[in-house]
Amino acid sequence: MNRIVFLSVIFLLPLFALAQKLTLNGQITGLPDGSKVVLTDLENPGAPLQSTESKAGAFTLATKLEGASLLSLGVGDSVKTAVFVGNETVSVKGDISQNAEDWTYSGSTVQDNFVEFQDIFVPKFGALNKLVQQLQFGNGSEEIRTKLDNAVMDIQKSVDDFIGKNPASPVSTLAILSTINLTEDVSVLEKRANSLKPAALSNVFGGQLKQAIVSAKFNAVGSIALDFSQADTTGSQVSLSQFRGKYVLVDFWASWCGPCRKENHFLVKTFDKYKDKNFTVLGVSLDDDKEDWLKAIKKDELNWTQVSDLKGWENAVAMKYKITSIPRNLLIGPDGKILAKDLRGDALDDKLAELLGE
Repeated sequence: MNRIVFLSVIFLLPLFALAQKLTLNGQITGLPDGSKVVLTDLENPGAPLQSTESKAGAFTLATKLEGASLLSLGVGDSVKTAVFVGNETVSVKGDISQNAEDWTYSGSTVQDNFVEFQDIFVPKFGALNKLVQQLQFGNGSEEIRTKLDNAVMDIQKSVDDFIGKNPASPVSTLAILSTINLTEDVSVLEKRANSLKPAALSNVFGGQLKQAIVSAKFNAVGSIALDFSQADTTGSQVSLSQFRGKYVLVDFWASWCGPCRKENHFLVKTFDKYKDKNFTVLGVSLDDDKEDWLKAIKKDELNWTQVSDLKGWENAVAMKYKITSIPRNLLIGPDGKILAKDLRGDALDDKLAELLGE
């Protein structure tokens, strides 16, 4: 008899799992009756998951999720906040006059992890963006570059600390994805992903991370550089593959980028030194104004091939190579393999001296 009961419980477990759903109970003081409350998956914002209306500041939203998900909770006409929850019963309390980020949640460890993630990383991302803007729009000093490097290293350490503390949390997967553009070494991404438990990866972000690692390998040092073709200053198409057999520096820059223009001064000297030793430069400009682009080429005396589709940050080559800041560059060998990234000033000169001799 006991065996029969035991087997019955086992057979009922899958049905119980299927019946689980997210139930989000809210109590927001000051929320007018009849206020619309909407829950939306941020990965599919065009199709709300569930909606209701408030009464006496209270509301309940219930829906079935495929896994832990990052959702948008819209309350009334103007309040929206992000929540990271799974199929569980969660409560949110707060006041409509508060910043929605200060509302408190209970019943969800994932949401607790998400709040911790925001507390740690939002200020760090804000500080990093300010430094990037200073670099891109005029202040390319070594002091700013050092601060930027230190900020990136601090974020990298924080990612490792966070996922080490929360290896089973889907928020750890989000943390890796959120900093993936700061992580050039694919082996670091793989090590982080492999340190996570299955529960952290069994969601949409887990799939995105796996795909991101696959994609990153196509642009990693040692991989074959992705070919591309874009118009030069005369409108003729130029392909990266045309430079096979040479060492070529693919240089991402723009006329409006202060640090890029400063770097051009050093790059001209390096080009003149090694141009007769099987080395050249292929400039990819993120300009959107052809006249500004051509003036900068002439003023900086950039006597190498330049291409651009004049779409600014939407430049097809920059997007293909996931370029999110400039100046950036890749040194590619005669066989088409990426040898190094972001070599500037003496670092580029030293690498070419190693490869081509003084």
